[in-house]
Amino acid sequence: MLVSQPFSCSHDQHDHCVDAALTAAERLCREQRLRLTPLRRKILTLIWQSHRPVGAYDLLEILQKEGRAAPPTVYRTLDFLLESGLVHRLATRNAYFGCTRPGQDHAGHVLICESCHVLAEIDSADVVRQIDASADAFGFEVRRQTVEVSGLCPRCRQEADHAC
Repeated sequence: MLVSQPFSCSHDQHDHCVDAALTAAERLCREQRLRLTPLRRKILTLIWQSHRPVGAYDLLEILQKEGRAAPPTVYRTLDFLLESGLVHRLATRNAYFGCTRPGQDHAGHVLICESCHVLAEIDSADVVRQIDASADAFGFEVRRQTVEVSGLCPRCRQEADHAC
């Protein structure tokens, strides 16, 4: 199992994480001849700065404080980021998070902390194979997999253990 993004990182690592995501986005857009407009870059940056799932209205609120966007513009931008593989959408939370492996074929499985809402994207070939096999047994064609697993991150587990 590959954990593509740790649960927590220091401020220095966090800045590096955001910079690396933007560099990967620029490369992907260049390779696929897509435009990473200033608004697309801004929204992707806001998503990555959070390290938590971010809703469209949260993004809209931030951008409106800067006088930059209306709801349709934010949704079109999120659609672009999703379709280009730069973000994933959490259906259960109607929120978005940055993809740690843009341009690579993977399922987008995530571990989400119930307490602080931080997340880690994981990739497990075994999980993908088991879901594909189960779906195949029903004659179902899998087109996209997203597995959301809720629990406690290491920091929140430690805090919960110390509270007892």
